[in-house]
Amino acid sequence: MLKISNYNTSVSMIKQLGANPTTSAPKALTGGAPKALAKAVEPVAGPSFANELSQAAGEVKEVQFSKHALARIHSRKIDMTPAKIEELSRAMDRAESKGARETLILTDDAAYVVSPSNRTVISAFDKDNLREGVFTSIDSAVIL
Repeated sequence: MLKISNYNTSVSMIKQLGANPTTSAPKALTGGAPKALAKAVEPVAGPSFANELSQAAGEVKEVQFSKHALARIHSRKIDMTPAKIEELSRAMDRAESKGARETLILTDDAAYVVSPSNRTVISAFDKDNLREGVFTSIDSAVIL
């Protein structure tokens, strides 16, 4: 059996080890971890550590706007002030903490369909367009 005593083993020697079926490379070189340790870690639903940390620090996370949302905001003359964007961000935080994926946020003068996990406003409606009264593909609502 070939024994490698030097950590600065050349790449050509490692390639030779892989090419020879009678010789195997040490587990440290092949990434061979015990099967008990190689189990895949499954993601846990809920807010990420980074989100929790920024909330605890009182930071307002950046809100993104899709092209569709920007077009709707412009065409419907919805006034977007820094205070409104902060209000949307805090509403997204609340929805995300409950595990929401697509949320309707209702304000006094408009409604927004958002994706809290992406921090993205997907669409926007002014008061006149709210009278249609049908919102699809949402799983939650935040009323401000």
